[in-house]
Amino acid sequence: MEKKYAEADRYYEAQKKVKQIREFYEHLTVFVLVNPIVIVVNLMTSPGYLWFVWCLMGWGVGVVLHGLKAFERMPFFDKKWEERKIQEILEKEKNKQTWE
Repeated sequence: MEKKYAEADRYYEAQKKVKQIREFYEHLTVFVLVNPIVIVVNLMTSPGYLWFVWCLMGWGVGVVLHGLKAFERMPFFDKKWEERKIQEILEKEKNKQTWE
């Protein structure tokens, strides 16, 4: 029974991972399709001030961070950090209960 549980757990984790990657690709696709429209609108309405650059940079940072998270390349807030934080919270709760 233990093996089936572990297998089901691994399948669930893989399913979550695929969903995260798919969501990143959807985000990237929208970024690539919408930004040319933003550029054209900017150039047609106010060619003297290129504000589309701010949109590209802001949204681009979001896309990059999303990609780093989806492909587990985040230099911060990774799985190790999550596990340390969980242990820290559990330890605080344990200490809190012993004082009561």
